[in-house]
Amino acid sequence: MSSTVLLTLWIGALATLLALPFAVLVAVPLARSRGPFVTVLQTLVWLPLVLPPAVTGYLLLSVLGPRRPLGSALKALGIGIAFDRMGAVVAAAVVGFPLLVMFIVLALRAIDPRLAVVSRSCGRGPVETFLRVTLPLAWPGILAGAVLAFARALGEFGATIVLAGLIPGETDTISLRIYDLLAQPGRESEILGLVLASVAIAILCVAVAQALDRRHRRRLEVEP
Repeated sequence: MSSTVLLTLWIGALATLLALPFAVLVAVPLARSRGPFVTVLQTLVWLPLVLPPAVTGYLLLSVLGPRRPLGSALKALGIGIAFDRMGAVVAAAVVGFPLLVMFIVLALRAIDPRLAVVSRSCGRGPVETFLRVTLPLAWPGILAGAVLAFARALGEFGATIVLAGLIPGETDTISLRIYDLLAQPGRESEILGLVLASVAIAILCVAVAQALDRRHRRRLEVEP
């Protein structure tokens, strides 16, 4: 059981780290811009959250499968995705991506835009202003989103089993392991242990995310 929990935590952490820089890049125009392009981008971001997970997994397999151009190119570089542990990471990253973007957008919108104006008036460029002013102020909100995206990644099932399959020791996360054990009589105690571990991790993640969100609000003086 411990190996399954550790594997799940490893996949969730790597998936969150993989999604984080892309989420920041996407969240900036969503938070600051308006127009048709932003509407389309927002729709694409939300798709993994509203699509059935199996559909998301199938779409990922259609792009990253070993017989697809991108999948075969990655495999030639030694990066296997389909039916591999990295497939579980990619699936978890994609399904957690909308939550991560949503929190980053909220964190960026909560920052007073006048601070960026003051920074620009001091001679800083837009990139330096973002890195030295906006990002530090938004960082607690970004971390809160990362924690919830991590928690979402821990419970991913549908996209993972389609893209990565159920491979013992490689892709059998808590969700997939429970699914496998349900077909084996007499494994109730192991299932219960995995369920309790999953609940404990989820509660911890929510508590940490709430603490970070409160800290972010206090820093921005949103709350009295």
